[in-house]
Amino acid sequence: MYRFMVSLLLGTSLPCLAAAAPANAKPYEHVLLISVDGLHAVDLANYIAAHPQSTMAALQKTGVFYPNAVTTNPSDSFPGLVAQVTGGTPAVTGVYYDDSFDRSYFAADSKCQGNPGTEVNFAETIDVDDTRLDGGGTPGKPMTQIDPAKLPRTLANGECKPVFPHDFVRVNNVFEIVHQHGGGTAWSDKHPAYEWLNGPSGKGVDDLYALEQDSLIPGSKVKTTGSFKAEREFDEAHVKAVLNEIKGLDSTGANKEPVPALFGLNLQAVSVGQKLPKAGPGDEAGLIGGYADANGTPNNGLALQLDYVDHALGELVGALHDNKLDDTTLVVIASKHGQSPIDPSKFQPTDEDPYTKIPGYAFHIADDASLIWLKPDERAKSLAAATEYLKDQGKTLGIGQVLTSNQVALAYQDPASDTRAPDFIVTVNPGVVYTGGKKIAEHGGSNANDRNVALLLSNPSISPRTITALVQTTQVAPTVLQALGYDPKELQAVQKEATQALPGTPF
Repeated sequence: MYRFMVSLLLGTSLPCLAAAAPANAKPYEHVLLISVDGLHAVDLANYIAAHPQSTMAALQKTGVFYPNAVTTNPSDSFPGLVAQVTGGTPAVTGVYYDDSFDRSYFAADSKCQGNPGTEVNFAETIDVDDTRLDGGGTPGKPMTQIDPAKLPRTLANGECKPVFPHDFVRVNNVFEIVHQHGGGTAWSDKHPAYEWLNGPSGKGVDDLYALEQDSLIPGSKVKTTGSFKAEREFDEAHVKAVLNEIKGLDSTGANKEPVPALFGLNLQAVSVGQKLPKAGPGDEAGLIGGYADANGTPNNGLALQLDYVDHALGELVGALHDNKLDDTTLVVIASKHGQSPIDPSKFQPTDEDPYTKIPGYAFHIADDASLIWLKPDERAKSLAAATEYLKDQGKTLGIGQVLTSNQVALAYQDPASDTRAPDFIVTVNPGVVYTGGKKIAEHGGSNANDRNVALLLSNPSISPRTITALVQTTQVAPTVLQALGYDPKELQAVQKEATQALPGTPF
């Protein structure tokens, strides 16, 4: 238990239970990876218990369930999915959060002049037009949706160049490996910024279909995330893209393409259902998000979102069956992150503004944890005062633990020499959420509700099994490659962190 809690707090990798050697060279022709953001292990278990005829229940009856799976720490969307596709933690991937800081980059409008060090926010902020569902470009062609003028800059051989999302991750990923071996790849996600899935090669995903989650609901000034219904419709557009791919078409349905060897999507409905307090545009009156109790009983708004996700899974599994692909496809259900708190009585909305007053402050990001960077040229002289300031503000900010720079260096990389590692990582008391009142839960932190996520592998040939050992979502990446008959050691992060495939699989 002590080692489990240390891993939760510091984000370090525990020794992974090794999987058996592959039973054959190529167990499956396809892997369909589905990341259901916010879906806790307990959400999956509760839903199956309450809906024994559901698609989730059917998948578990032919699958391996890992109720003690944990995602990365920090547990934000980018590091969460990076873990699943690279096999690595932030220590080797260099990806700590969706919105972070790099000491060597320059601001978008800087022409690489002045002191380096700038925020790196690969989200809706880099779209050509983030008010539009298509991001201002053509879905399926992310480079038309990303505005290079909004990207951070780096000096390369004396030239000031934009840093595209795929330039950011420091290690390769499963899409690149499959692509290099001649297999087709496809993915669908919530921002064009997920172009980072192309990996350092820039060529990992053949068909990347991304819509903008933060676009405005037509006829309103409310973002998609402000409505249960709008978020379900947003997800359904991504489901349709994958259904097209299952039918032998590209994501848009316009052109014939072979069914990808590795493909999948992200679903956001549950995450929004956990965070949204009440009904928005297009919703039925009286809908309430979040949970009713500590057991994870969903309120009616979240219940609708869970029902939708089960419906979406049914569409995908049904299409695999109709196209005679179910026997040759491994379905992987995972989650980038959980959401905290489940218990509504623990919710503590907290103002994050005191973080901006830290001595030597450069940047911070705070959801239900905080990552803090000091100005590179003031860092050395400010560290001691910044440490004392955080200690003094502990009660005001709901701080549970402060990882100082030397502790960050042990768990990740040394902030004194690494351009990405935060100077401080703050974990909070369970239930603390940095918000002005527009959300009732968040993710990104190290608490159990943030990190204990759903993880299930399923195929009609698999006998049902529950593996209670502690596993990590980094183990998804080598498992995916093993399922397709490729060597997991082709992943750089797998080599660096000795990441093992998931235990208990029949391949």
